Amino acid sequence: MGCGNCGSTHDEGGCTSPGCGSNGDCSTGACNKLNTFDWLNHMTLPSDYKPFDIVEVRFKGSRKEFYRNTDNIDLYTGETIVVESDFGHDVGQVSLSGELVRLQLRKNKIKEDSETIRKIYRKASDSDKEKYTSYKAKEPSTLERARTIAMDMKLAMKLSDIEFQGDGRKVIFYYTAEKRVDFRTLIKQYAAEFKTRIEMRQVSYREEASRLGGIGSCGRELCCSTWLTDYKVVTMGSAKSQNLSINMLKLSGQCGRLKCCLNYELETYLEALNEYPKGDDLYLETAAGSAKLQKTDILKRMLWFSYPKNSEWIPIDLERVNEIIKLNKKGEKPDTLVDKPIGAEIINKYEPAPDLISDQDINRYDEIDQQRKKQNKNRRNKKGQGNRNNPRNKNRNFKGDKKKPGGQQSANRGDKPKPNPAKPQNSSTGKPNSSNKKRRRPNNPNNKPKGPKKED
Repeated sequence: MGCGNCGSTHDEGGCTSPGCGSNGDCSTGACNKLNTFDWLNHMTLPSDYKPFDIVEVRFKGSRKEFYRNTDNIDLYTGETIVVESDFGHDVGQVSLSGELVRLQLRKNKIKEDSETIRKIYRKASDSDKEKYTSYKAKEPSTLERARTIAMDMKLAMKLSDIEFQGDGRKVIFYYTAEKRVDFRTLIKQYAAEFKTRIEMRQVSYREEASRLGGIGSCGRELCCSTWLTDYKVVTMGSAKSQNLSINMLKLSGQCGRLKCCLNYELETYLEALNEYPKGDDLYLETAAGSAKLQKTDILKRMLWFSYPKNSEWIPIDLERVNEIIKLNKKGEKPDTLVDKPIGAEIINKYEPAPDLISDQDINRYDEIDQQRKKQNKNRRNKKGQGNRNNPRNKNRNFKGDKKKPGGQQSANRGDKPKPNPAKPQNSSTGKPNSSNKKRRRPNNPNNKPKGPKKED
């Protein structure tokens, strides 16, 4: 945080603000959300200048109100103060002071001499801060209990947040609802449960997201919870004007509504679209045929056209498109879309080309898998047949038989058994199995024959 990293103090002459410890002008949003950078803070003011007596004070969430400094208290950005409320007093932080508050009043259409502007009592003492902190610690448990009561009464509403007043005399419940909700019984039950004054305040879904906060799909904190104060209407036309894909999952924010950032570049796109031809179904007539508009890149000033029964898209700049449109209005047709001399060979370029994607069968990979499985099966069968026809494997069955069928023993133990005159055939090709030649053991007189030997 910017304020916490400031090592100098007001007495040392480092920070000019004893309030937040960051010279009273945090520009990083470290002190609080929705802060305003006081760019007039370091300017030298005239000697006879009278400071503006209205101060902007921020409370929990995005709630900001204006208060009048009637006692001319020396206030700085980030200081905790005690202000007037409807019932008792409230505790907030100074978010803006000086001449910039005058601009904020004009923006919110509030007159400087308005009687609705309440006054500032004093700077918050240690007891005020401790009392305020104790009530803030009770908010999670109070919210959980309030939600349980609302669910038991089966009310079509959603409690998103609560806010205790600085002195604990009033609790504000923020909720969202699609339809009108009857709170008469609910408020009575809340008052009996929490022993305080109850105020129900309905907020929009955008305001709910700003109070809760979070991280957007862009990886940054939500704009509504950091710096955005005005929630302008965002329509689907904003997305269409910027050639964005109409996907509600991508276009919606955490509030479930269209993202506020869709309006950031809308004016730039609308200004650029003034030079483009009107109408989504745009056709350009050429000697090679009628080309239809397929894609538009507004900022690059490029348009893509294609001829019927042709998958090739031809990029054309905006100036060339407007030139062809003027020629078509006069009844003339250029040779091609591109601004080049063409002949018959170039015209034939736009003949229908084979669609490689459509020609491919969706089950082509299944056929490949079946062929691979069949080949593997054949390899296993060949290997199994070769092992069964191998004389070495046959001799393993007679390993324990050391006598010949006639009862005579082999005189020459060093002789190898003769192979079977009938050579094994390969099941698939009919060729002699060559695995027997590779698996012959060397003639060793010390090795005993493992199978019966034929008599001479």
